[in-house]
Amino acid sequence: MNTTKKGQVRCIVFKEEDTWYGVALEFNLVVEGDDSEVVHFNLQEAIKGYVESIKKIKGARTDAPYALNQTTEEEYETMWNNLSSNKPIPSPIQIKYYGVTCV
Repeated sequence: MNTTKKGQVRCIVFKEEDTWYGVALEFNLVVEGDDSEVVHFNLQEAIKGYVESIKKIKGARTDAPYALNQTTEEEYETMWNNLSSNKPIPSPIQIKYYGVTCV
């Protein structure tokens, strides 16, 4: 379980058609752009900013732990499961990166 002091979030950077997407699964964050490296950087920055925001509002909201442990969108959960088990990803999606980021 993720907390404001420690945790992990699964991330995927992929291209669909002409757009690159970066997804942080447990936080339901999605960024997009024209370059995979920029998207990956922006995703890491979004994760940091998200966690910092939750730290700031933790005392004011009772659902702060939920915000760090959200139910993942089915599309991305399926993609993660396929990547983790070395199953093919349907075309035209191109995977650049997938892994776990510590928070």
